[in-house]
Amino acid sequence: MDLVIHDLPPEKWARLASDYAGWTVVSEDGPVRPCIGCFGCWNRTPGVCVQKDGYENMGELVHRAGEVHVISRYTYGGFSGFVKGVFDRSLGYVLPHFEVVQGETHHKKRYEEDKPFTFFFYGPALTAAEKESARRYVRAVCANFRARVEAVEFREEAEETASAREALPVTIGWTVLLVGSMRGSRSNSGKLAKELVKRLATEPEVLSVWDYIKDPDGVVSALETAETLIFALPLYVDGLPAQGIRLMERLERDGCSGGKRVYVLANMGLYESRQLRHLFEAVRQWCEKLSFVYGGGLGVSAGELAGALMEHIPFERGVTGSMAKGMDRLAEAINGKRTTEDIFAQPRAFPRALYIAIANAGWKKMAKANGLPPAELYRRL
Repeated sequence: MDLVIHDLPPEKWARLASDYAGWTVVSEDGPVRPCIGCFGCWNRTPGVCVQKDGYENMGELVHRAGEVHVISRYTYGGFSGFVKGVFDRSLGYVLPHFEVVQGETHHKKRYEEDKPFTFFFYGPALTAAEKESARRYVRAVCANFRARVEAVEFREEAEETASAREALPVTIGWTVLLVGSMRGSRSNSGKLAKELVKRLATEPEVLSVWDYIKDPDGVVSALETAETLIFALPLYVDGLPAQGIRLMERLERDGCSGGKRVYVLANMGLYESRQLRHLFEAVRQWCEKLSFVYGGGLGVSAGELAGALMEHIPFERGVTGSMAKGMDRLAEAINGKRTTEDIFAQPRAFPRALYIAIANAGWKKMAKANGLPPAELYRRL
C-alpha cells in the first residue's frame, strides 16, 4: 500500500488521479479537526488519535505505506492548512520519548523503518528563496518524524484569487493577542501569554482559537481592526499549528489592511529553541504577503517544564530566568512599536540530558495514570 496526501480541488485531482491508481488517498473529504494537544495518541490510545473524524489513523496509514507522497499548496514556507492538519494528527507515528539525533532532540521511532516521503508544492511563480524555505521545512518535518525526504518538487500553477472585501479600518493603539493552542489558557502558550501581558504598556484584547471556532467572523474583525497582533503559539510538527495557518489563510483571502505590526511568542516541548525557526519564518512570509511588519518573536523551548515551573516559582527566577529576559526584550519591542531579531530562550542551568530523562519518565507516568501497561505505550499497529 502507498499513500498520497493532497489538498487539490476535485477538478485538479482528476487530472492526476490515474497516476495514483491503487494508492490510499487522503484528501479533504471532510473537515480535519485540529490537534488538541491532549497527548492521547501517545499515552491513552498509542498510535491512534482520540478524535474520531476519519483522520484518527494517520500514524498507522503512514506506517503501512511503502512510500508517501504529499501534494500541497505552498503556504508561508510549508503546507496548506489542510495538509498541515493531517500531519498534526499523525503524531502517533512516533513515540513521545526524546533522544538526541545529530545534535537535536527528536522523538523516538515507534517503527524501525526508513519511510520515504516525496513532496510536491504548487503555487504561482515560487521564488528560489521560497523553494529553499520549503526544502528546509520538510527536512525538519522528516527529521522529527524519523523519516526520509526522497524528493521535493515544485509546480508552477496559477491560483484562483477570491475577491477581497473592503478592509475594515484599523484602530490606532489597539492590540490583540491570540492564543493559538486548542488547550486555551491552560496551555503553555496561554501561561506564557499571561506573563507577556504583565509586561505590556497597554492591555491587549486576549482571544483564542476556540473563540475563532465559535465566532470566526468576530475574531477576524478583531484581528483586522487591531494595529498590533501578537500570536502565542505552540510548535506542531515543526511549524505553525494547522488552526493558525487556516486563520492566516482567511485573513489573506479577506484582504486585511496592511501596515500592522505582528509579534510571535512561541513554545515547544523539544529542548533546542532554535527548532522554532521554521514557525517564525512562516509568520514572516505571511506578513510579507499582507504587507505587515514582522516585529520579531520569542521562542521558548522545554515548554512543558516552563509551564509547570511557572505555577510554583516566579518566572524571572531559576530555570525560566533566561525565558523571562527574552520576554522583557519582546515586550520592549512591542511597547516601543519596534522590531527585534528573533529571540531563542532555553532552560537556564538545566542540562539537556537531565531534561530528556525527566521528560521520558513523565511520559511513562502519564501512561500509567491512564491505565496503560508499560509495554502498551510502545504498541506498534
